[in-house]
Amino acid sequence: MEFIKVKENIELGIYKKDNSIIYSKTEISQLSNSKNTVKPFLKWAGGKKQLLNEIEKYYPFENGIKKYAEPFVGGGAVLFDILNKYDLEEIYISDINEELINTYTMIREHIDELIQKLFIMQDEFIPIENSDRKIYYSKKREKFNFLKLNNSIEDDIEKAAIMIFLNKTCFNGLYRVNKKGFFNVPMGDYKNPMICDEDNLRLVSEKLNNIKIESGDYRKSEKFIDKNTFVYIDPPYRPLTRNSGFIAYSQTSFDDKQQIRLSEFINFISKNGAKVLLSNSDPKNIDEKDDFFDNIYSKYKIRRVEATRMINSKASARGKIKELLISNY
Repeated sequence: MEFIKVKENIELGIYKKDNSIIYSKTEISQLSNSKNTVKPFLKWAGGKKQLLNEIEKYYPFENGIKKYAEPFVGGGAVLFDILNKYDLEEIYISDINEELINTYTMIREHIDELIQKLFIMQDEFIPIENSDRKIYYSKKREKFNFLKLNNSIEDDIEKAAIMIFLNKTCFNGLYRVNKKGFFNVPMGDYKNPMICDEDNLRLVSEKLNNIKIESGDYRKSEKFIDKNTFVYIDPPYRPLTRNSGFIAYSQTSFDDKQQIRLSEFINFISKNGAKVLLSNSDPKNIDEKDDFFDNIYSKYKIRRVEATRMINSKASARGKIKELLISNY
């Protein structure tokens, strides 16, 4: 796509493609970069897409930060936003969800085989009737749980492909496991889900090329983090109500003791000079006297930002609520 400067508007940064359409500098940038813009490849409960406009205000990269770490990467909305905007020297991501990290790794290392398997499932699933789809979905879910249990390196590509398939076809894109660690989300009601977004997956593969990817506890990131690192931490949110914590991403619970343990880790990496930004739920949405996070992060800046979340099974209780963005800068 070629653009020609309009001479009388050079100082305004106005360009035009032909005699009738005029583009601003911002629009030109968006058009020229759109082919290289990467987005999350999974739907993910608690994803940060709708909060990116707030979160990006606190990116500290203009202060000489050249490294990025995200030890609760999840669906990667913040990761991919940063990859689209900045050219960093080193990036580290991790998550305790082994199947999720396996999927990131297989996208990076075996993209052709993964796409081939996804297209096969897409071609098999889309044309069939809903009753047959439920049978097909159940078989894939059963196979996924078998592969999880078997945990063989030879099955990693297939396991990643099935995880993407399940994510695109399950109810609300949830990843939930029972106490045995088995994925148990039912099929969703989608007419024509895009199971294989080939263009985006190939872009994701390219973007992940030089990123360190690790499975396990967030404390593993400690060896990567130093004074030149921006660390974004998005842990399992503290439930606002008894019924709002029904989603388990792994067999390991993340209760108040774990939230306090995380705060101690943040204290440690902060003392070492890292720039840290944490997101979490705001308990004051339910109880104004609940100072849990205000107390354990009393030394930090606590910002309350507006978000749209479902905090109740009743529609009347859904809508705009406050979430926390906590930083040491």
